[in-house]
Amino acid sequence: MKSYQSLADSYDALMADAEHRRRAAFLMRAFRKSKPAVHTVLDLACGTGTIACLLAQAGYQVTATDASEEMLTQAAQKAAALSGQPPLFLCQSMPQLRLLEPVDAAISTLDSLNYLTRERDLRQTFARVYRWLRPGGRFYFDVNTPWKLQRMDGQIYMDETEESVCVWRTFFSEKTRVCTYQVDLFSQRPDGAWDREFEEHRERAWSREELEQFLTEAGFRDITVSGDLTTCPPREDEDRWIITAVRPAEDAGKTAVRRTGKQ
Repeated sequence: MKSYQSLADSYDALMADAEHRRRAAFLMRAFRKSKPAVHTVLDLACGTGTIACLLAQAGYQVTATDASEEMLTQAAQKAAALSGQPPLFLCQSMPQLRLLEPVDAAISTLDSLNYLTRERDLRQTFARVYRWLRPGGRFYFDVNTPWKLQRMDGQIYMDETEESVCVWRTFFSEKTRVCTYQVDLFSQRPDGAWDREFEEHRERAWSREELEQFLTEAGFRDITVSGDLTTCPPREDEDRWIITAVRPAEDAGKTAVRRTGKQ
């Protein structure tokens, strides 16, 4: 079974603590400081489209992609309620990204890139994003840190609403650096009985050095790594990194890679 095939219907209710509005606000503050100005945005692996819709509602022209048809169905229903121009949703895997035209900025939120567990797929994704960014455009994304995924080994988590219960069992492999989430989803039917569905999710722990290397090899420059929802350098026990990378202007010289707070 594909990831998020059963979970799509309950995803928004179960992820109510994901602070989508704070993340969208953080991104829009970055957009306002960006030069050249940001008008068009790619939301890569958009899920149920919450952030894509928040950006569209703020006036940005958004193209949003995801590999899950079920998640995009939820996203399209959400976008139908918008008063302005809704996002354009495309069903695509990240390594096969193909847009109608280049964008001013690209984003990917809530550890979507951790789901790329093969180095080849991550490299290809970075190359595709670079291809579809306009010169001077910025790529903003976040990842779960190795520290977070390692400490999740052997843990059990539960999310609950009035109509659904989701139990996550997590296992981390030091050999593959992959955290496996075994997900049992219980959904209540109108007659009061409960249905049970099972999904398995896998996230790889990518190091800062790997991410910086692959971004640089794709052509990005001015790479920064910060803590979650901040521009400050990350702590050693940071759960999530936010990474920004720039596609340089076509006539720009090479710029040294730097980390936030370090040259």
